[in-house]
Amino acid sequence: MNKVAVVTGAGSGIGRALAKALAARGCRLALSDVNGIGLAETVAGLKEADVRSYHLDVSDRDAIYAHAEAVAADFGQINLVINNAGVALSASIREMTDEDFKWVMDIDFWGVAHGSRAFLPHLIASGDGHVVNVSSVFGLIGVPKQSAYNAAKFAVRGFTEALRQEMKLEEQPVAVSCVHPGGIRTNIANAARMGRSENAAAQRKGFDKMAMTTPEKAAAIIVKGILKDESRILVGPDAWGIEAINRLLGAAYQPLVERFSRKNLYR
Repeated sequence: MNKVAVVTGAGSGIGRALAKALAARGCRLALSDVNGIGLAETVAGLKEADVRSYHLDVSDRDAIYAHAEAVAADFGQINLVINNAGVALSASIREMTDEDFKWVMDIDFWGVAHGSRAFLPHLIASGDGHVVNVSSVFGLIGVPKQSAYNAAKFAVRGFTEALRQEMKLEEQPVAVSCVHPGGIRTNIANAARMGRSENAAAQRKGFDKMAMTTPEKAAAIIVKGILKDESRILVGPDAWGIEAINRLLGAAYQPLVERFSRKNLYR
């Protein structure tokens, strides 16, 4: 295949699974993460692959642009960029600190936006580029105590859908996909920040119960969606269910979320 694929957040979870799935298809890999130990473990599991690893904090705009230039210099071309790195926060709007709000937006939105923009000239130059931005089912519906995460993931969705339309209208050789995972069995909940009144153990236990899809299955769905040039890639049965509810009910989905939240988040 000989395509060069860039994956952020490759040190664990979906990012690690994507690296393995893309390596199995013959891609050359530029993998990054802020977690050097996790990234090294990912690379160690890719014995046969042509892979380079990079330490990258996606909240640092200048670092992202430097990373794009470094990957282009190291590989000579870039065909696929998956902006996957992300973090989570569970806190009410009243309790959420400005610092935590900025932390989520800098990584989950600005990391994606800068990642898309930094790599776009290289993807166009390849003549066969693809941008894949990871949003969430929380980019489809609003959920209590997830306002910062909602804000970031809704923004990713809007940014990515606009980018896809621009690439088509400008007749650029770049496909664009937005990924909406449901509950995936990753470490994101364990690494999440919590508001001061949140029961962290209960929150994480609840997430584990709702995590229906393995990272490996998620990666397989995403790769299939990339190959089919899907504009919206839904990952997991819960993602399909949430999108269906959103389409059928519009804003009227909110009482359903309120009932669920009253039972599970506000006990």
